[in-house]
Amino acid sequence: MIYLTRVEHFNAAHKLYNPKWTKERNEEVFGRCANEHWHGHNFELSVTVKGRPDPDTGFIYDVKKLSAIVNHHVIDKLDHRNLNLDVDFMQGKMCSIENLVTAIWAQLSPHMPDGVSLHCLKLVETPRIYVEYYGD
Repeated sequence: MIYLTRVEHFNAAHKLYNPKWTKERNEEVFGRCANEHWHGHNFELSVTVKGRPDPDTGFIYDVKKLSAIVNHHVIDKLDHRNLNLDVDFMQGKMCSIENLVTAIWAQLSPHMPDGVSLHCLKLVETPRIYVEYYGD
């Protein structure tokens, strides 16, 4: 099995805020991330797929086509957006990096071509915070 990773970038704003809690409780739990005026990140998304190389091309999948899938189904919907307000697949969810990466997986998984499957998503929020997700 061969693993291929494509890295994409997007910029987005969000806030961590539970509407069931008081402002004080949100600030206690989420700190500055509960800022009522939002905050932003320069995200880096690594999409790793797995498969067997095609005997004619040597590729498990053309990285330009993988990039097009990621951009069409994810990056175009997230880049320069407010994750809490503008992103359909994040509606009704807490906008944590953990929930975001699982939602991204759900957006990409149905669009993988035959013979190729998602292996891992790595989503970097800051140089010191990232998550990896391998599906359920």
